[in-house]
Amino acid sequence: MTSYPRLFEEVPLGPRTARNRIWMTAHATEFTSDHTYSDAHADYYGERARNGVAVITMEATAVHPTSQPRQGVVLAYDPAVVTSYRKVAAAVQQHGTMLLAQLWHRGRETDSVVSRRPVWAPSAVPCTVYREIPHVMTAAEIDELIDGYETSARLAVEGGLDGVEIHGLSHGYLLGQFLSPATNHRSDEYGGSDENRFRIVRRIIARVRAAVPPDRVLGIRINGNDGTHEGALQNADWVRIASWIAELGAVDYISVSQGTYLDRMRIYGASPQPAGYEVADTARIKAAVGSLPVVVVGRITTPDMAEGIISAGQADFVGMARQLIADPRWVVKAREGRPNDIRPCVGANHCIASFARSSLSCIHNPAVGKETELPDILGPSVERGATVAVVGAGPAGLRAGVTAAELGYRVTVFERAPHTGGQVRQLAGSESYAEWLGITDWLTEQLTQHGGKLLLGHEATADELDEFDHVVVATGSRARRDGWSAIHPAKWAPGTAAVAGTDQWNVFTVEDVMDGTATMPHSVLIVDDLGDRRALAVAEHLADGRRTVEIATRLTNVGVGLTDSHDLPSITTRLRRAGVRLTAGVELVGISEDTVTLGDVYSGEEELREPVDAVVLVTGQIAEDSLLHALREAGRPRVVAIGDCVAPRRIFDAIWEGELAARQLDRTNRGNQADTNEIRSVTA
Repeated sequence: MTSYPRLFEEVPLGPRTARNRIWMTAHATEFTSDHTYSDAHADYYGERARNGVAVITMEATAVHPTSQPRQGVVLAYDPAVVTSYRKVAAAVQQHGTMLLAQLWHRGRETDSVVSRRPVWAPSAVPCTVYREIPHVMTAAEIDELIDGYETSARLAVEGGLDGVEIHGLSHGYLLGQFLSPATNHRSDEYGGSDENRFRIVRRIIARVRAAVPPDRVLGIRINGNDGTHEGALQNADWVRIASWIAELGAVDYISVSQGTYLDRMRIYGASPQPAGYEVADTARIKAAVGSLPVVVVGRITTPDMAEGIISAGQADFVGMARQLIADPRWVVKAREGRPNDIRPCVGANHCIASFARSSLSCIHNPAVGKETELPDILGPSVERGATVAVVGAGPAGLRAGVTAAELGYRVTVFERAPHTGGQVRQLAGSESYAEWLGITDWLTEQLTQHGGKLLLGHEATADELDEFDHVVVATGSRARRDGWSAIHPAKWAPGTAAVAGTDQWNVFTVEDVMDGTATMPHSVLIVDDLGDRRALAVAEHLADGRRTVEIATRLTNVGVGLTDSHDLPSITTRLRRAGVRLTAGVELVGISEDTVTLGDVYSGEEELREPVDAVVLVTGQIAEDSLLHALREAGRPRVVAIGDCVAPRRIFDAIWEGELAARQLDRTNRGNQADTNEIRSVTA
């Protein structure tokens, strides 16, 4: 018996039967270098299939050479893809999971940098993100595009997949651009009336259905709502479009998403976007299409929510991407009635930011894309007998402690603060980031569940650590208080005088503000030299208290480091609506009582801010490595340093190094030679 009976029903899906109602929806990975599916894809999707996901739609694949936003895009129209399809299918289908290809063209929402071809679109309307003026597609080019969809579908079938999903209607991609009067200004048979704008979709469905045999599944992905921008298709419009699609009788399911590049947080809503934010719009589409199966998405993270959606008849399948990235064993844990053991997706969107410069990774799950190198530690642990001390209960220390405990070591985690969480807890002091505490709270719970001992309010000494066989130092970092930015490297030398006035009583750090030790006055200036979330979180936290708040940065814009995660526009919107002033291109020159002098980093001109009741410095961190040095000077063997005490960086780096450190000490303890490539981020 399961606590979620509807979720774990077998469900008809066209000519096939899905073993449950959990669907892994498509998302980019950047695991390929040759435009076909790689061994990493097979491992990644295979891991989710092995753990019970019923249906997997692989990442969007290009049906034409004009749709290549990144080098790592799989080309669905190239016959070379067939062999790689078979490789992934072999890894997935053996577990009873259906595997689908997603066929897509981005239209105007790309540029010509990778393809070196003009961007195609129904009309010459540029994308707000890529800003390139598109080429207006001719009738012959529309025929060529439809051929590309058909060819791509035929190759997917040849590759042994269970079916295909037509993409491009949702997220403002090419077919959605044809459907929307905001982006389709044509006067031919593909523009003007609703019927004309739908014509290309009808033709593609017919051609793809002809290429997909009756024993394979054909689906389509649409929007439930484009957003609030001018001319956007609203839920009522998409209900009508879904009804037209259902009336064709050619597709076996409809998958519903939201948003365009004018409103990207509807596509992959980050925290604080609420869980299930797309359900209501999807439910109206489900009501309109009757028995045709519908897939719902939108930050659905818990089995209780998923069961509720199915029980209420709001959808037939629950789609997840980020939650199954965070925890590939979601289905197993839900089926076994262990929802609290599910590693939560906190909506950090590190996954989205990661493939902008590398391949897919997760802020909370270090094994993403490395399922072979970092296999799950399953079943009862084998008692190793050795003891492990971890100093610091931030994300690095907690991850090391949990993994070491899972491996069977007797683990004690020391933390001098009265709580776990480190800098994650500071960030979570802002209501918009409160969900992020799920990272360290979950790790804390897992530590105790696996028999680890946690000593809070206890500062470990070098002497007491002598009792342990292994020591992991994860003592983190502390905020700089000198006020110097990185454009003055000479000023960072030890002993150099701080920026004038930074020693005043009313100058604080993020920690001072977010842990409540500082009583903040009315007018606050935040000086940001990092461009990450910290200054934004502090500003939002203080603005909620109806203070006058300004962020001043020497960078090109406030929050520049959030560009890759795509949530900067939504954060900026919240800050501006809260009255926060955002000033770029200036640095801190000096503080004198309630007056702050800022200098233009380009012209050198100075300007005053007054009155300023308090200044918050967000100018970098200093590694807390004194314990590490003491242990090394004492000649203490088997000491590993991880996270910010090595070099202050990101949450992902801390968790990654914590995981590797625990596995490294296990190999060391068992006398095996460590893989130097795998542990290169860990300082022994």
